[in-house]
Amino acid sequence: MPGASRPGRPARPRPAWRFALKHARPTPRHAARHSLRSTALAAAGAALLLGAAALPAASAAPSPDPLTAGAAAQLAADISAQLGPAAAGAYYDAVNRRLVVNVLDEKAADRVRAAGAESRLVAHSLATLDAARATLKERASVPGSSWAMDPKTNRVVVTADRTVTGERLARLTEVVDSLGDRATVTRTAGEFRPLVAGGQAIWGEGGRCSLGFNVTKGGKPYFLTAGHCTEAIASWSAKQGGPVIAKTQSGSFPGDDYGLAKYTGDTPHPSAVDLYDGSRQKISKAGQATVGQQVTRSGSTTKVHDGEVTALNATVNYKEGAVEGLIRTDVCAEPGDSGGSLFDGESALGLTSGGNGNCTMGGVTFFQPVGEALQKTGTQIG
Repeated sequence: MPGASRPGRPARPRPAWRFALKHARPTPRHAARHSLRSTALAAAGAALLLGAAALPAASAAPSPDPLTAGAAAQLAADISAQLGPAAAGAYYDAVNRRLVVNVLDEKAADRVRAAGAESRLVAHSLATLDAARATLKERASVPGSSWAMDPKTNRVVVTADRTVTGERLARLTEVVDSLGDRATVTRTAGEFRPLVAGGQAIWGEGGRCSLGFNVTKGGKPYFLTAGHCTEAIASWSAKQGGPVIAKTQSGSFPGDDYGLAKYTGDTPHPSAVDLYDGSRQKISKAGQATVGQQVTRSGSTTKVHDGEVTALNATVNYKEGAVEGLIRTDVCAEPGDSGGSLFDGESALGLTSGGNGNCTMGGVTFFQPVGEALQKTGTQIG
């Protein structure tokens, strides 16, 4: 998509600008749906696989018990807390249904196996990689770039979109080179930008976004969507030019990307996501995403698409400013999908923020973690 990285804004009926929206993980009933990936992303993935090949193989040990993605996310958090400064990241092996935890030595490997996960020796701790991310933030926060720690390659993967050229590209490359084997830089043919449009369209004056999840606060009904949407739109309708059904209450963008709107009438507000096939996916709780998890996204422009979580705590530098702590995925999205739902079964995971690419060629999409949005707005799923 043309232009420089920028956060999503509400989509117009025939917008002069666009936003990209994304949704998450596939449930068994949606296994037939596929997510396409861009050629550039496939090349970047190949580079990561080559990097991973240089790392020591996972430690041989009895196979851990099978885990769901949700259970793996919780186990990863528990093990990371136990390892403290020796923590080095983890990811979910969806094929074998096991958690793989990076460790720095055999002592930590023994603790990981005892906890029920598979251990893998790597070179860098999370603290070391976080220091690399801090350097990037301080010296290379250029619009059109993003970065996240990839636990499969044990390094920070920096991505520059097609708008990063000349002096900005030289500066980004210089900083990455200074980090040695802790970081690597890749290019993508698309452009990082916010995407505007539980998945259904919500309209405001001059734009459209997607509803993320219905929530409650003090017994009253609200909904969550993207912060770049609530920043631009004060009143919301269920159809273009229709009566107001909700009004924006609060939001955070940039920095974060979540917004809260309060229903004003008797509009039905089930705790469910539209699957655009005549059915809905019930949402009963908020969950934590984990790298390797298969997810589904629902949005009002491109409907339902599936993909995989590729990184957590990602940073993307939109033209409007940096947004941090995001879920990065290979799920596609397009303008109007902003704010839409990322989920895994009954678990709400994230709100569509932005990314690059489209649902013809594929792309990268970033999501605001829903847990943080719930905590900061004082709401709960329901």
